[in-house]
Amino acid sequence: MPQPVDLSAEERSLLLMIARQSLTHYAATKTTLSLEGFDLPEGLGAPRGAFVTLHLEGALRGCIGYIQAVGTLAETVRDNAVNAGFRDPRFNPVRPDEVPHLTIEISALRAGETPGSPFIRVNDISEVVVGRDGLYLEHTGGMASGILLPQVPTEYGWDIDAFLDALCRKAGAPQGAWKRADFRLSRFSAEVFSEV
Repeated sequence: MPQPVDLSAEERSLLLMIARQSLTHYAATKTTLSLEGFDLPEGLGAPRGAFVTLHLEGALRGCIGYIQAVGTLAETVRDNAVNAGFRDPRFNPVRPDEVPHLTIEISALRAGETPGSPFIRVNDISEVVVGRDGLYLEHTGGMASGILLPQVPTEYGWDIDAFLDALCRKAGAPQGAWKRADFRLSRFSAEVFSEV
């Protein structure tokens, strides 16, 4: 499958604007922002998975995304800005007075091995590059799964072993589960950009 061209600086700025306006609009109205007023270039109208991460004073305040390419990139960013701010079960919903102080980061997932998915199966752990790859661990029976974005190990100073241990914890799986036949380990990459 041909890899879409990375987003231009203008497309990235527009996505960050959509995310910011979505948070502000939802905080004020509890409704979804319409994208009709935006002049969306072709790259933002294509289906693509993405995550939106929110920080407040440097601390994580929410992070949610769609792994699969279920909607356009613009819709995915709009929806997950709101999801990260108001529906991340790890945090209380963002208060309206917090919204202006949030820093927004977007991780637009690149295409993987199969259409609509960002994942590339890891056959050997040497294929994983810390700082380039995110990881996804999934139990083949569907009992557990976890995902960590490419920037996470860099932010925490993890090597590959710490990255894999954290992934197992995130999936609610035993340490070293990524080596087991009943778990599937995949890597993925993303364009990561933020307001800072």
